[in-house]
Amino acid sequence: MEIQDRRVKRTQHLLARALIALTLEKGYEDVTIRDITERADVGYATFFRHYHDKDELLKDVLDVVLTEIIDLLGSTQPAADPTTIGVLLFRYVQQQSEVVRVLLMSHALLQRSIEIATQNVVSEHTFLPDSVVPLEIAAHHIVASSISLIQWWLDHQMPYPPERMGVIYHELIIRPTSELAFST
Repeated sequence: MEIQDRRVKRTQHLLARALIALTLEKGYEDVTIRDITERADVGYATFFRHYHDKDELLKDVLDVVLTEIIDLLGSTQPAADPTTIGVLLFRYVQQQSEVVRVLLMSHALLQRSIEIATQNVVSEHTFLPDSVVPLEIAAHHIVASSISLIQWWLDHQMPYPPERMGVIYHELIIRPTSELAFST
């Protein structure tokens, strides 16, 4: 059973890498399943044993990325410095920049990412009782602003190192929002 699981994972990984590379080359809409299977060197019928269409494959890629980011950021100490968390986030984006660029191209996946990450932020924070900003709005702001900052960084070819972006992330997004809406 483990051998089959490894083969399945390997095939899914090959298909995902092919989709990412082709999307960066020609744009998501112009990529066909035939293109993906040829690039991955996987049989056309094999694709359909794993996915119904390329949208499902892209959603699977998003799920992996979100899980990795949540695990990475969740592995830090509860009282970890937000700058450190920002550095970890931007290092991850730097290492996975091709995948992140492709995911940011899809409005539907972007919305899904915002919803999942917002719920994660809500579950990890306590509302400041006398804040004028509701917890769910503050959480949404942190997530959407973080995604926007990541998009800017990638669009400008990552002009600042992840360490500097961690400071910017903390000072521009986390600190002001936390002071306004979250109890410590």
